[in-house]
Amino acid sequence: MKKDEKQKLAEALKQELSKARSVILTGFEGLHVAEDTALRRQVAQSGAKYKVFKNSLIERAAPGTPAEPVAKKLRGTTSVSYTETDPVNLAKILTAYAKENPAFVFKAGVVEGRVVSMAELMAISSLPPLADLQAKILFLINSPAQRVASVLAGVARNLAVVIQQGVKEKKFKEST
Repeated sequence: MKKDEKQKLAEALKQELSKARSVILTGFEGLHVAEDTALRRQVAQSGAKYKVFKNSLIERAAPGTPAEPVAKKLRGTTSVSYTETDPVNLAKILTAYAKENPAFVFKAGVVEGRVVSMAELMAISSLPPLADLQAKILFLINSPAQRVASVLAGVARNLAVVIQQGVKEKKFKEST
């Protein structure tokens, strides 16, 4: 590959990494092509990206991006997984895959601008998806309003029942 092609590739990677909310660097020595292809497919279905680059290209593209703190002194084969959306889904896919394939190892990661360890990545993967968390928050916000509305409706309903009962028992006098 020529120098200008490498520079263009580094610039393209830098642009993609600058938009990423989560960047995870992994090693995959010893994985078979079919296993790697299956991982690529899972990551792509989640809306994230998984690519293999030379370490020098990653180091050249990382400055000024969220990957900058972890893209230093890389050794061995390195793959880059990143997403602009929900970091939890990517973490779930990678940790589940690593459990099934011991050759797939976690090197470093950045989630929402914070460098994470493998233990923290495992904790992130145990979180519910973003859509579930948003639904829970909306429920909690809406719940007090529903309770107030039902209490207010109950008062009016009880008043109507009392008046109706009074009419049945002819407790009200007609005014003329």
